[in-house]
Amino acid sequence: MRYGTLTWVPALQRPDLLAEPVRRALEDLPRAAEVRVAQIDPDLADTAAMTEAYELPLEASVNCVLVAGKRAGEERVAACAVRATTRADVNSTVRRLLDVRKASFWPTDRAVEASGMEYGGITPVGLPQEWRLLVDASVDADGPAIVGSGVRRSKLLLPGDLLAALPGAEVVEGLGLPVG
Repeated sequence: MRYGTLTWVPALQRPDLLAEPVRRALEDLPRAAEVRVAQIDPDLADTAAMTEAYELPLEASVNCVLVAGKRAGEERVAACAVRATTRADVNSTVRRLLDVRKASFWPTDRAVEASGMEYGGITPVGLPQEWRLLVDASVDADGPAIVGSGVRRSKLLLPGDLLAALPGAEVVEGLGLPVG
């Protein structure tokens, strides 16, 4: 299948393009047959570079950021999936949902170590089950979603509603705020 200038194949046919936690999650996902993977240049893994280089619509890309805050000494972690045309509302929506005084983006080294995924490839698919998965309502709408594959050298393509149907996912209205 072609989308943009990339050729997408069923993800489980190319486990070499998936981080281990992503592969395991896809093996357990009832709709895994709907998930595709395409190999990309790892230097183009960042959203803006990838969409331009491979002629993909920016609004199809979904960014996944890891956010944490503390309450009574307990760290609370959330993965936030928002369209690339928006940014996660960390200071209000995420902070309120985590019930913490302050929410911050996780440092890169912690995010990579805890997720088992590469920076620039972190995806909602295959994250630790104890983390909350917050998915902006716009991601749940009709249309494709391009997300990381857990590694920088590929991307996943799947229906947006499948992201919202991942185990433990919470669809949140207004999680993604317009950029600019």
